[in-house]
Amino acid sequence: MFSCILNTNGTIGDLIFNSDGFFEFYSCNYMRYEIEKHYKKLKQISKLSDAELSVAHSRVLSRIHFINEELIPEKRWIEAGKLISDIDVDDIDFVALTNHLKGFLWTGDKPLYNGLRKKGFKKVLTTSDLQNKRRSKKE
Repeated sequence: MFSCILNTNGTIGDLIFNSDGFFEFYSCNYMRYEIEKHYKKLKQISKLSDAELSVAHSRVLSRIHFINEELIPEKRWIEAGKLISDIDVDDIDFVALTNHLKGFLWTGDKPLYNGLRKKGFKKVLTTSDLQNKRRSKKE
């Protein structure tokens, strides 16, 4: 999401804004916290004005359905904890939500992607994977 906020016209922006009828995007409320936590850094990196960054931020968040983590059953948290315990515990929310929704986890985090795949977790996709899925659905 950081990449999309920084460049709404990039590859990730294209997927977020031009995938109606192909994908629906979900995330945990934790994602909002992470964005707010790093907002000053986003501002510095983006070189966007306050207004431009605010618009980009709002546009991106408007395309995502946010789910309260409290709605995820304990069983999903336990499963996620086992999967990511030696990868990155900060990603537990996203793995738990993926399992809860029976969806796919889209990530650009290579250690997370590789670590989950190595453990047999097949519900994780890269940006290229998502582009290929959309392309094949169009054909």
